[in-house]
Amino acid sequence: MDPKARQVALRKLPYGLFIIGAVDGDKVGAFTAAWISQCSFEPPLVMLAVKKSSTGLAMIQASRRFSVNVLAADQTEIAAHFIQQRPQSGNRLGVYPFRAGDRTGAPILEDAPAFAECQVKQVVPAGDHDVVIAEVVAVTVRRDVKPLMLQDTGFEYYGG
Repeated sequence: MDPKARQVALRKLPYGLFIIGAVDGDKVGAFTAAWISQCSFEPPLVMLAVKKSSTGLAMIQASRRFSVNVLAADQTEIAAHFIQQRPQSGNRLGVYPFRAGDRTGAPILEDAPAFAECQVKQVVPAGDHDVVIAEVVAVTVRRDVKPLMLQDTGFEYYGG
């Protein structure tokens, strides 16, 4: 397979950008994710692919819960901020304020227009990532907005 053709083709797949909030005991963190999708209506399930070496994946595996913070189309700077895992400092993740989710305790960004709280059901190895399958146990929509898409940012994350 031609590696350049693979890059071009996989970059054509549309991805949203989300901030995944994770907890592990008293540790709280967050990271930007693009590989997430709904995979079941009943029960409501999402699947999230996370790089095996990620601190965020270790936190999710330990606590079995996480949040999905939806970003609006004009929130590229938040996605950029969380490309690296961000630890907690008081009630902030990096410079962004958060609160603990009501159902899971996972961090919810105060600036997120919508969010979901998720309970892990299964983790499946998938190459250099693991796929986390989780049930959505709570959702809130603060504002109905156009979501931030990876292709709109100039960022590149294309699966190799």
